[in-house]
Order: sequence, then C-alpha cells, then structure tokens
Amino acid sequence: MDTGLNYSNDMEEYLLKHTTPEDSVLYELNRRTHLSNLQARMLSGPIQGKLLEMISRMVRPTCILEIGTYTGYSAICLAKGLTSDGHLHTVEVNDEVCDTAQEFFQKAGLNKQITLHVGSAIDIVPKLDYEFDLVLIDADKRQYPQYLEVVLPKLSKNGYIIADNVLWGGKVLLPQPDDSYTKGVVDFNRMVAEDSSLEQVLLPLRDGLMLIRKV
Repeated sequence: MDTGLNYSNDMEEYLLKHTTPEDSVLYELNRRTHLSNLQARMLSGPIQGKLLEMISRMVRPTCILEIGTYTGYSAICLAKGLTSDGHLHTVEVNDEVCDTAQEFFQKAGLNKQITLHVGSAIDIVPKLDYEFDLVLIDADKRQYPQYLEVVLPKLSKNGYIIADNVLWGGKVLLPQPDDSYTKGVVDFNRMVAEDSSLEQVLLPLRDGLMLIRKV
C-alpha cells in the first residue's frame, strides 16, 4: 500500500518532534557547524545528542573521556550528566575545529569542566592519570581497535563505553572489509564481542551505536 510517506524523512521529523529540543547553545553550534564545515554530518545532532545526555545523567560519571571532539556538540551533551565536581576530557586530532569547540564550551558554561586535548588519542589517553566512568569513541574508524586497547585499562569497573558508527553504513555485513575504515570497525566489533570482561548491545541508531559495560 502506498502511504505517500517519505519514510526516512518523515520518520526523522517524527523523532525530532517527540524528542526534547536542543537548548539554545546546542542549536547555535549545530547551525554553525553546518554553515562552516564540509563534514557537518559528523555532528551528533539533537537525537543522538539527547541520548548521550540521558545516558550520562543515568550513569552520573565523575570522569568522562571522549575520543573525537569535532566541534564540541557531544562533549556538551555528555558533560550535562557529570557530578558537580566531575570533569570531561576530550581529545581531538584536528586543531582546525578546536577553537569552535572551546568557544561553545564557554557559551555552555562548561569550560571549567571540560579539558580539550589536541593530538592523537592513542598517544594522549595512556598519559591521562584518571579512571573514567564513561567513554565515547567517535573518531578515526581505522583506529577503533587501538582506541579500545588504550581505553580499557582506564575504564572503571561497571564503567561504560559508547562507540559510534559501528554499523558503518552497513559495510560491516560485507564478507570481507574492502577498506581500512570498515576493517577497523569490524575488528572493533569482534574484539568487543569476544572479550568476556565486557557486555554490550548494538543499537541501530543512525549509523550504529554500541553501548558497552566493563563487568
């Protein structure tokens, strides 16, 4: 039966209509990112951003690690769930987006609770002398396995990892990965599934979001 609906677009509108809207700072950051960046699709956006905020508020972390700051949208969402004395460390390799992120951390009133580290997470994370209650991985897909390796020793017992883009446009279903990005995601998903110290659920939200707990 032809309903006359454009399912993808109409469903997106329905989801947005029934999700708490972005606050004014996130709305401005969303617009700025789309106007100023060629890869604005990398932004978490209002639906995924609200989910990240909700998870953080439920976990009530004292210390958060984010790998992949981009323009700062997801960091702001996650930081809203921090305890009053909590702190978020976010790592970004592309210094061209860091000024925007810092500007909006200030606008959100979170600049004292967020530290932005510029460089490779594989180099930076092992040097951070913290135990993290919540981690978001959303950076170079080729390095997802290495991110997991450097994060796990820093993750508290019953701590959570959220990994984005773990369906990678459906390419995880290919019999053999046909590029290094797909291979990175496939290897990451396999490593998580085979690690008896972890439990996880893979959600088909946007490009796939995996929620992982260290048991």
